[in-house]
Amino acid sequence: MDASVSQQSNPALDPAAVVDEFLRLVMIPDPQSASRFTAPGIRIRFTGNRPMQAPGDTSAFNAKRYAWVKKKIERTETVAGGTPEETVVYSLGTLYGAWPDGTAFEGNRYVDRYVVRHGLIVQMDVWNDSAEWLLVRAGLAVL
Repeated sequence: MDASVSQQSNPALDPAAVVDEFLRLVMIPDPQSASRFTAPGIRIRFTGNRPMQAPGDTSAFNAKRYAWVKKKIERTETVAGGTPEETVVYSLGTLYGAWPDGTAFEGNRYVDRYVVRHGLIVQMDVWNDSAEWLLVRAGLAVL
């Protein structure tokens, strides 16, 4: 194992706790502190399959899409068969916040998939309904 990874990992936290704490910090937003829970070279694929390099990239993207946004985490699921070497964790729930014009929203579904290795997030994939909701707001779709 890479020495930099072993020095940063937190074996006291299980993979679900790593993801929950990471999300708590990202939502403040405090992407710098959230980065303590990510491995060097983390692979992030954000909504729309946008590649990103760090938690700060996701916070910057959200600052353009929303006036503000938070996650209401409904559950965190750890996939069976995971090991300290690699475990897949899902965070599921809804987004709430305000669009750039100040219009409030809630109930926007999200699913995040994380790969946690040795206590650090190495991969993050993010999906939510925001694109559909924006199409509805623009009169281009109906729900």
